[in-house]
Amino acid sequence: MARTGPAGLGVEINIDYVSVCVVDLAGTGRVRQTEHLDNRGASAGEALARAARIAARTLESAYEQELRPVGAALALPGLVSGGSVRQAPNLGWNEVPAQELFADALTALRPGHPALPVASENEANLAALAELWFGGLDDVRSFLYLTGEIGVGGALVLNGELLRGAHGFAGEIGHVVVDPAGPECRCGSRGCLEQYAGQAALLRAAGVEDLGGASGVLELERRAEAGDPRAVAAVAEAGQMLGRVLSGAVNLIDPDAVVLGGIYRGLMPWLAPPADEELTGRVVSGLWAPGSGRLRASSVAGDAARGAAALVVQDVLDDPVAYAEPSGG
Repeated sequence: MARTGPAGLGVEINIDYVSVCVVDLAGTGRVRQTEHLDNRGASAGEALARAARIAARTLESAYEQELRPVGAALALPGLVSGGSVRQAPNLGWNEVPAQELFADALTALRPGHPALPVASENEANLAALAELWFGGLDDVRSFLYLTGEIGVGGALVLNGELLRGAHGFAGEIGHVVVDPAGPECRCGSRGCLEQYAGQAALLRAAGVEDLGGASGVLELERRAEAGDPRAVAAVAEAGQMLGRVLSGAVNLIDPDAVVLGGIYRGLMPWLAPPADEELTGRVVSGLWAPGSGRLRASSVAGDAARGAAALVVQDVLDDPVAYAEPSGG
């Protein structure tokens, strides 16, 4: 039954890639298209139009499998509320009506098709929901999720529910200040965590900033695996800074686990030990210990595009009658 019929479309727009997927009613990812591109050099309208073009192609692939996506959800970096990106420092977006711009662009690309309803959410929140729903966390229902990309995003799940905060902006852990005299951050502050543990900072510290993006991350992993001292030191310092900031969050909210996603997943062998050491020394409960399994890598299923698509599917499952295909009578 779930192999055909209603489905969800998820669209993640990040700094250096766009990823689009379709998820069926069983939660299975059926179609995936990802393009690596630099959205920092584009206007918000251009970046959202690019994403709409990729989404339109993905929809065609879904129709070929007899799937009928009934809605789309955008996974967006930065502060997202009311369909708009209030601020996304690494993209240079401020007060961008992303939901409306994307919906208009997608509708224009699909003449003769009804307009898809579009929702939007912070990308770290949706990655955390994907981890909750598909990541095999077993009995873990409260966890802090961090995603490492150009910036550092965070989300908090408590007792199986996403904590959004009073205005929808909870989880901006990448802009917790590590050192007030540290490097200037795009958010306007100084010494934010992402200036030490974000992708750009890691690649720069490891000496592979010329590659950038996915290629740079793969090269960083390769060098760390080979024991390159500069690469190992760069990842270890990032892990130490992550551990310091995470210890404050763990002391404040007492989660069952901390889950690291994005680029951190592949760097865990070198990132986790210094982070675990900081957490062990700073978490006051005494419940944290190296190797306890409370600091863990995200699963391959825990990505924002899949979480976005699953958000649409959840709406269908909550009210299946509203999404039933009209009869031909």
